[in-house]
Amino acid sequence: MTTKDRENLLYQLRYAVRNPAKVPPYARRLARDTVLRLRNRDHVDYYRAVMKSDASRSAEAAVGSKSHARWLALGRMQFDYLVEHGLQPSDRMLEIGCGNLRAGRLFIDYLDSGNYYGIDISPDILIAAQRTLVEDGLQAKLPHLTPVRDLKFEFLPDAYFNVVHAHSVFSHSPLPVIEECFAHVGRVLAPRGFFDFTFDRTEGREHQVLREDFYYRTETLLKLAQRHGLRGRFMADWEKRPHGQSKIRLGHA
Repeated sequence: MTTKDRENLLYQLRYAVRNPAKVPPYARRLARDTVLRLRNRDHVDYYRAVMKSDASRSAEAAVGSKSHARWLALGRMQFDYLVEHGLQPSDRMLEIGCGNLRAGRLFIDYLDSGNYYGIDISPDILIAAQRTLVEDGLQAKLPHLTPVRDLKFEFLPDAYFNVVHAHSVFSHSPLPVIEECFAHVGRVLAPRGFFDFTFDRTEGREHQVLREDFYYRTETLLKLAQRHGLRGRFMADWEKRPHGQSKIRLGHA
């Protein structure tokens, strides 16, 4: 699941020659993102604007699903993986970047009432998440859905969550945002709890594309976590899933 350097101009030219139909959508995305970057210098503000734009067309596409079937499959993949790794109904779970509850709806249904906490930087996608709750009849499970400005978790209690989960969040985050999360997640993580996150992995030069997609080496993220008292490991069994990102699990050192 490693990737080539998509920021490289030669790679982009070769890709365009092989995939001419994808050039116009890419050009439209580039133009939109350029405007949004000029209006929003802070990355969180910028990506919130991206989500607002994407969610206005399709909430499922905004969270990275090209079809409803894929939305369902990606949610099920995340859920099955954590259940296989011991997730219990009594666990308290924090989902960072919960989106419109692609996986969250399954976690909410499975966990005891009140044990799911979903946060997201996008108010627009959280409104879509409320619609998902209604459509799936999950109101009685009393999930917590909260918009956030950062990843400091200041409003959450110490040592509270058995499981923290972030899917396709760090693939859209520069290192300062990831480090902010690592610096604070340990406080809310229970002593024997774990924090799973996916990321776009590269074994070459770390890079970004359009300030939306970020590619990191595994060792970069493990060393960063270690600086904040977290011990991590690469989850090789996730690589067997039909998903383009890799996964790391962190816990208290």
